[in-house]
Amino acid sequence: MIANENIAGAVVRELRQRGHDVLSVRESMRGADDLSVLRRAENERRLIITHDKDFGELAFRDGHLAMCGIILFRLLGPTPAADQRRVLDVIDSRTDWMGHFSVVTDDRIRMRSLG
Repeated sequence: MIANENIAGAVVRELRQRGHDVLSVRESMRGADDLSVLRRAENERRLIITHDKDFGELAFRDGHLAMCGIILFRLLGPTPAADQRRVLDVIDSRTDWMGHFSVVTDDRIRMRSLG
């Protein structure tokens, strides 16, 4: 997966410890625009995790369908640590993220096919 720059470093480290192959934009693509991140995800068949709503606009309004899959986290938990736990728990809760644009809030997951 690709963790956008706004995904906490603690989340990236924990995902790696859990066995996920995570490319961090902050570490290896610093300053890259969203379209470049989306293209890399497509080329490498990686899921994008982000807090940035612009990926939804790229995928739907601008027609850059990301078959790799995008998870948009829109969290308002009581603490940053609670939000980070939610990100980790949600990612590990499913295996069908690819090919979907998913929006995760504090209490639900909505998935829309990108096909």
